Amino acid sequence: MIIDGKAEEESWKTALFTDEFIDIEGIKTPSQKTQVKMLWDEDYLYVYAKLYEAHIWGDITKRDAVIYYNNDFEVFIDPSNTTHNYGEIEINALGTVWDLNLNKPYYLGGKAKNSWHLENLKSAIYIDGTINNPDDLDNFWSVEIAIPLANIYELKAGRKGVPKNEEQWRINFSRVQWDYDLKNKRYSRKKEAGKFLPEYNWVWSNQGAINMHLPENWGYLQFSDQTASKKIKFKQQTDHLSEQLSYALFREIAFKSLQNLKTVKPGTAINFATIIYKDCQLEASFLKTYAGFTIKTTNTKTGTSYIIKEDGALLRKTS
Repeated sequence: MIIDGKAEEESWKTALFTDEFIDIEGIKTPSQKTQVKMLWDEDYLYVYAKLYEAHIWGDITKRDAVIYYNNDFEVFIDPSNTTHNYGEIEINALGTVWDLNLNKPYYLGGKAKNSWHLENLKSAIYIDGTINNPDDLDNFWSVEIAIPLANIYELKAGRKGVPKNEEQWRINFSRVQWDYDLKNKRYSRKKEAGKFLPEYNWVWSNQGAINMHLPENWGYLQFSDQTASKKIKFKQQTDHLSEQLSYALFREIAFKSLQNLKTVKPGTAINFATIIYKDCQLEASFLKTYAGFTIKTTNTKTGTSYIIKEDGALLRKTS
């Protein structure tokens, strides 16, 4: 693979593009098209993104700066589906990279580790147009990234090493887009009344909120040993609806209507009424511990159980 931003190799031609990106809340329709495709080998996960853009610009050139202050493309990877210890890569149209990892999401008190460097990361930008030139209209910019799997294994709980056929990770992609101002033919983020206008967030998998750091809402990446993606079928290996309902209950206890449970006496156990949603029937219980609390849910149809502790980490057990 030649990482040049163009994705002209035959391997890329056999890989299918995702559907077009949608708004992060799933409400608005993005004004410009974005799509991604992926490949992998024993050393790298390859990501190619094509971002249509009439005015391609950027001004951040320092690595590990806050790249999303420019229009950018972002990759989020949780190889364990625990919502903890996940990686993030951001890159702008100048090719400037910000790579970091988080021990847990920000809303749970997570801290970003900017010293997490993907030493063998390869990336390149291709521009169909002219960057930072307001005198013409551009077509698109594309990003090609080779993410070293060895670094992702460091984040993974359980078995490490080369992914097995049909192994699944959680992943999402984001495109941050800003309205712009022009002054002396220089682009910048647009302001009104002295404040930057909010950015647009276009994503592959709808987050349901303006927050990429909800790993429990990311989509799934399934590895395959087949060389062409047309005939590959996704096989859901987790009880996704049970996960979502379990996290909904967790958020009620951690932050919302059931916060009073955090103050009950340690050792207090509560069985909730059965949660029924669509074809999912979930038995759920709460245990107050000295450290915090533990929630356990069990899908009565599949036998799959989930445990979430006060730090939000997810543990799955199958019957």
